[in-house]
Amino acid sequence: MAGLAAEARRSEVIRRHHDGRVRPGYPGAGGRERSRPFVVLATCVIDGLDLNWRAEIPKRDFAMRMTFRCDPKLTDHLARPYPARTALPDWLRAMPAKAHSDIHDRDIRTVKQCPPFVDAMAYGVMIPLPCDIRVESGRFTWDWDIPEPATSGHPRAPLSFHPVAQFAAAPFANGRSAIKFNSFWTIELEPGWSLFATHPVNRDDLPFRLVSGLVDADRFHDGGINFPAVWTQPDFSGVLEKGTPVAQCFAVPREAPELVFEVFDEAHQNSYAKVVADVLAAPNVYRKHFRAKRGRLTR
Repeated sequence: MAGLAAEARRSEVIRRHHDGRVRPGYPGAGGRERSRPFVVLATCVIDGLDLNWRAEIPKRDFAMRMTFRCDPKLTDHLARPYPARTALPDWLRAMPAKAHSDIHDRDIRTVKQCPPFVDAMAYGVMIPLPCDIRVESGRFTWDWDIPEPATSGHPRAPLSFHPVAQFAAAPFANGRSAIKFNSFWTIELEPGWSLFATHPVNRDDLPFRLVSGLVDADRFHDGGINFPAVWTQPDFSGVLEKGTPVAQCFAVPREAPELVFEVFDEAHQNSYAKVVADVLAAPNVYRKHFRAKRGRLTR
């Protein structure tokens, strides 16, 4: 077109997500691509006229990749981190689906049938204990024959300790030195993501309580992330077995969420009333109609 002079009014392409949020820019997170439609909104000036358009084009979405690395001499001696959903505890599997409630005078469903309870336990990645640890009268011992690591400064012991003073005045302090599960894997995340490490969800059966932490593992990934914990069962005697989950880890975006507060309009009031009525009228409403399908495991 003769005399065409295009001037970009906005320098950024805007992506509108399926939930209605608007963010500038290209995702830029790396990882494996998946396609899903998204909406492009743009404005430009052509021959003095404002032109706006809206078009759906395939979105280049990205599956989060967590990269674990270890010392070359230890690769045949280490238990690998594993998806939490592959190792739910035996007590959950053995739990009955229903139990008698004296208050209701009938059998009611247990948390085994509560998807949010189970999904929280199955989310993310577990960091396993690398070897058996025997605990007797507050003493921790192990017999783990591994070669000298090829990497300078790399630990060989599965445990180390934090002095009592490091948790001074913390509500979870118990007057004893805290244990520290040493890391034998480095963890690297995609740009913009951090690693949230916490106690294995709903695992109060474990004789320790992990101290939660958040690490910017897209930047800090050349050193091990160690996991401090408070020992909660001083009378425990026995073996903490190799493979026991010591930390449950999630990749979380660092971008702060946008908080929006609204008052129910009539449509929301009607939807609220319907959902509540449906949940009270029949079991498994959330599981059948709201719970998202979980993707396949990838390694």
